[in-house]
Amino acid sequence: MLVGKIVKGIAGFYYVDVAGSGIYECRARGIFRKDGRKPLVGDLAGIEITHEADREGNLVELLPRKNELFRPAAANVDQALVLFAIHSPDPNLMLLDRFLIAMEQQRVPSAVCFNKTDLSTDAERQMLEVAYEKSGVRLFFTCVETGEGLSEVREYLKGKTTLLAGPSGVGKSSLTNACQDGVRMETGEISRKLLRGKNTTRHAQLIPAGEGTYLMDTPGFTFLETRDLEKERLRFFYPEFGPFEGSCRFDGCTHIHEPDCKVREALSEGKISGIRYENYVRIYDDLAEQERRRY
Repeated sequence: MLVGKIVKGIAGFYYVDVAGSGIYECRARGIFRKDGRKPLVGDLAGIEITHEADREGNLVELLPRKNELFRPAAANVDQALVLFAIHSPDPNLMLLDRFLIAMEQQRVPSAVCFNKTDLSTDAERQMLEVAYEKSGVRLFFTCVETGEGLSEVREYLKGKTTLLAGPSGVGKSSLTNACQDGVRMETGEISRKLLRGKNTTRHAQLIPAGEGTYLMDTPGFTFLETRDLEKERLRFFYPEFGPFEGSCRFDGCTHIHEPDCKVREALSEGKISGIRYENYVRIYDDLAEQERRRY
């Protein structure tokens, strides 16, 4: 039995990357369905070769998972890199905050990459730096055309399985191409053994990018709903609130309407980003509305 990593799964076929041997197209045995287990992209799997010449085999075992993501469905992810453009299109920072919360819920550390710096002004870049400097995430500023910031991103990715996510049109495919040379990501193209047909990026897939390094390409997203989170716990997903927690007049202060709130006091003094705080309030209101609908 060989052990490899599932890099793509679709239409009943799973594509398993075995170190030193390459990618095999495999079918999963019925035992997985019987046990109610579904192989996921990122799984370490045992395979038996059926036709070496055709690079075909059977998926016979799933090894224990380090973690399992539910959005997107994937396993064994080490970290996430969420990509937005500074311009064309302009960044949706509400969507960015929702993504960071979703990853924190699933205990996946995240970094943020603002791409297309050639289209930005120094003031716009500084605004983003100030907004997220206390958010607890690492920031990258890149331009694929000029190469700015790419060496830092490659170092961040090295030796890890990284979930790469972002809306359509922000340069995700260009960045993926710049960080590895095995797969050229273009609309309608797919790597040679990953699958027959078009790649519309409707499913997560892993792209080998060096020894022990994988990029998890995911569909472009335009909306991300924050689920399974109590509104009272939302404040703990904003690290910049941390220094002021416990100092407000009321225990369990939501930092929205209560008097003598130290977080809002810090906001008025410029110690907390107004952009981040506004997003916090909007997400809190969304969670409150979801709660009202349930009850």
